[in-house]
Amino acid sequence: MIEGVRIIDLTQSKDARGELLHMLRSDAPHFLGFGEIYFSKINPGAVKAWHLLENATRHYAVPVGNVKIVLYDDREGSKTAGTIQEVLLGEDHYGLLIIPPRIWSGFAALGGKAALVADCTTLPHDPKQSSKRDPGDPAIPYRWEKEIR
Repeated sequence: MIEGVRIIDLTQSKDARGELLHMLRSDAPHFLGFGEIYFSKINPGAVKAWHLLENATRHYAVPVGNVKIVLYDDREGSKTAGTIQEVLLGEDHYGLLIIPPRIWSGFAALGGKAALVADCTTLPHDPKQSSKRDPGDPAIPYRWEKEIR
């Protein structure tokens, strides 16, 4: 695993009426603060990559569909610099992925339906504090397979 990345199992309550999916509580030991929450809908086979936040920690959960999230650590001085990590999240693997600042992330919808990624960050989005790269950027040693870019 990449240094600082954590995966936490999340609680789900299901009955005949539907489901209740927990994500993040202010009294959880891994809660670091609230900046904003937003949702990213991704179509089947599509890729949304690469994104990096300079100072904010991301908390990803996937309540609808399934995604493959890929992380890349290019932090100078990190024990895991140069490491790629793949994480599956969604209806089949419901959990919270905590991504520290300065880690590149991208994701692709899996299966035949759209997915919804919830992203709760510790700081409000600031375009000056974020970076983007193309999914095929050679600076990140990962090749998306079969997914649409």
